[in-house]
Amino acid sequence: MTRTDKDNISKRTENRHLLRRVRAGLAAVKSTPYKGLLLGAYLAGAVLVWLLRAHLFSLNTYGMFSPVLGAAVDLLVPLYAVGGLLALLVLMGTPWGGRTAREGLQKTGLVNHAGEAPVLVSKRQDGEHSRLTVWEFDPCGIPLNEWEDKRARVETALNITIAKMAWGEGRKIIRVYAVPAESDFPALLRWKDKYLSLDSFVLVLGESLTGPVTVNLAHVPHILLGGSTGSGKSVLLKLLLMQSLRKGAEVYIADFKGGVDFPKVWHTKCRMCFTEEDLLYTLNQLAAVLEYRKGRLAETGCPNLDAYNEATGEGLPRLIFACDEVAEVLDRTGRSKEDKERLGQIENKLSTIARLGRAFGIHLILSTQRPDAAVIPGQIKNNLDFRVCGRADNVLSQIILDNTSAAEQIPKDARGRFITGDGTVFQGYLFDEGRL
Repeated sequence: MTRTDKDNISKRTENRHLLRRVRAGLAAVKSTPYKGLLLGAYLAGAVLVWLLRAHLFSLNTYGMFSPVLGAAVDLLVPLYAVGGLLALLVLMGTPWGGRTAREGLQKTGLVNHAGEAPVLVSKRQDGEHSRLTVWEFDPCGIPLNEWEDKRARVETALNITIAKMAWGEGRKIIRVYAVPAESDFPALLRWKDKYLSLDSFVLVLGESLTGPVTVNLAHVPHILLGGSTGSGKSVLLKLLLMQSLRKGAEVYIADFKGGVDFPKVWHTKCRMCFTEEDLLYTLNQLAAVLEYRKGRLAETGCPNLDAYNEATGEGLPRLIFACDEVAEVLDRTGRSKEDKERLGQIENKLSTIARLGRAFGIHLILSTQRPDAAVIPGQIKNNLDFRVCGRADNVLSQIILDNTSAAEQIPKDARGRFITGDGTVFQGYLFDEGRL
């Protein structure tokens, strides 16, 4: 592409955006009262200048040249009035900081083959989330995946923290939902009892830039948590289990660290498993409950536990099985034949619950920090639909989320910061175990 071709493309782009700004200015006049008053005042002033043009320009003092000057004024005043009107509309339709934004994106290398950077066409507060500002760009032919690849650079260039990016108006606009960089996530977000959801069976994980992040176990039955040591995943796991207990669920916890991560207060409220034999016995019990409930729901014609409880009034509780480090349970490296057989039975029971547990109110919450694809077999992992990852390297992020977004978007020094499978970043609530 020659320099002339690039210049011609840039001119056409500028002309297109000039017309867009005029239309945006007209829309702003309709939607913003003070801009309408400003335009009205301008038009009134133009009409006044037209009516008083003879006195303002003293045309009668020029003798024989007065008719010529009068004709010139009659021609020029309307032209200036129309030109001023268009200039005013362009000004009203031009978002504040548009040139700075374009220059910033150009410096990041977010340009098309003609060397054009995206153009900011509007900037407004989001109607659903008051914290968010919506930046709307003409992408100038740059696809959304390139924006995602340069996400960190875009944040730096615009001095913002991005919540999400999406197409708008088909594929004519890219919308960037963001907050100012200084309004980023707090380093610490404490749990308050008022955060407990009243909806059954909704658990709250933390706060994203767009509001609370929740998971409904009635719809998404199983959870996989990941993160490196110190990322805060154990705290998040306890937060979910605390809410489950308060909602009347029975909680079973596999803890192969000698109870270090779960103090005695948990032992009084949950069924703890410290050995593989105890764990297998517990999973056999859960599988037996699953079969019992399957029969009861079939007899009553109910599709799920909530419908069964409502129809019969029995109030069967949901059962939650949690494991803080599933690698300690499922890793067969260096194990004896007898141990491997027992681990095979444990894996088989977990797989059964993962496949069938949703309708019968039996749920898994598993966490891991081991970057080993063999730790969680595919027949279990594929049924863990809700996935959350904290600070992690590329390998662990790929295992948990099937992408590297945790490694790219979670700061290396962050604690309690997580990202879900759909790309939502949030700060998890810090729960005080003493208030369990």
